Amino acid sequence: MIKNIIFVALGGASGSVLRYIIHWIITKRYSTHFPYQTLLVNILGCLCIGLLMGYFSKYQNENESLKLLLVTGFCGGFTTFSAFGLENIRMIENQNYQLAFVYVTLSLLLGVSAVSLGIFITK
Repeated sequence: MIKNIIFVALGGASGSVLRYIIHWIITKRYSTHFPYQTLLVNILGCLCIGLLMGYFSKYQNENESLKLLLVTGFCGGFTTFSAFGLENIRMIENQNYQLAFVYVTLSLLLGVSAVSLGIFITK
């Protein structure tokens, strides 16, 4: 268990640092009101988790430590949107279309509402 936590922590720290660097670089180079930094990180995170899961599936690589480091840790630290994307693909692959739709809808509505509520509470 401790070994697994260390793998997740190392990957998560790496993903978080990379997310910060990308955000910093784009903010320094471009002045805009659109959150390109977050969009780019979310799309890259989704691509990354797709590549990793495709690789693990194709080569039947059951290296749990590597999955914890790269998928749970790195992708999770880089963006949780990647996990959201993967979970939706899994539901769609299992033909749980309604459940995927509910998950997307609830995630967007409740997520934005929770941010709004948090800001409201702290004012």
